[in-house]
Amino acid sequence: MSKVVRARYEKGALRLLEPVQLKEGEEVLIRIESLEDRKKIVEKFYGKRGSAPKELLDEFMLEAEAQ
Repeated sequence: MSKVVRARYEKGALRLLEPVQLKEGEEVLIRIESLEDRKKIVEKFYGKRGSAPKELLDEFMLEAEAQ
């Protein structure tokens, strides 16, 4: 499963802001990116090839970073 999930850092721990489907004890990789940095990237490329939903842009970002 690959999914972008928002989280909030509180009292030394990340708290997920939406549910995820993980098995108890399952390990995951986490990439930390501030919303401010993400907004700068989206603003830079917004409208270059027409409009697209945020979820699609997130998917493209993850695919590009994996290569």
